[in-house]
Amino acid sequence: MELTDADLVARVLVDDDQHAFGELVRRHQSSVRGMLRQLTRTDVALADDLAQETFLRAYKNIRSFRGEARFSTWLYRIAYNCFREDARRRKEFVGIDEEQLQAEQDPQAVDSALRHDLMHALSLLPLHERSAVLLCCQNGLSHDEAARVLDIPLGTVKTNVLRGREKLKRTLAEWGPN
Repeated sequence: MELTDADLVARVLVDDDQHAFGELVRRHQSSVRGMLRQLTRTDVALADDLAQETFLRAYKNIRSFRGEARFSTWLYRIAYNCFREDARRRKEFVGIDEEQLQAEQDPQAVDSALRHDLMHALSLLPLHERSAVLLCCQNGLSHDEAARVLDIPLGTVKTNVLRGREKLKRTLAEWGPN
């Protein structure tokens, strides 16, 4: 029987089980890196550095995980904060509209050419819409979970997803065959 994330977290908390935390990293590193790569506009090295920082912070602060949301939601929040802090530090933060957020297409289900177009179209979205779309559509978070990760109201997440989807559809339609 495979252990749940909650089981693994409990092992880390009770026994300081580093193997259990390693399994949590293995389970979630791909999705955390993927989200960060999209947020950094495919800067792989930066995204990987931020992912490493995310897991270091998660390990150091695992006692603050209260289990009110999924472990992955908690991780995405840490990753998003790492991204924002780094952007501010590098003076590249172009102000997230904290009043907005959320989602679109599943890039896993599209062929590679369409996936490339989708990823490019996503990179053109404003950060608040791109973040919401990535969390909800690519990473499968609910609107409520995305609101927790982004620390914005649920209605804002829904608005950003709707706007992001509309912009993606418009952009992809413009690129499509006439």
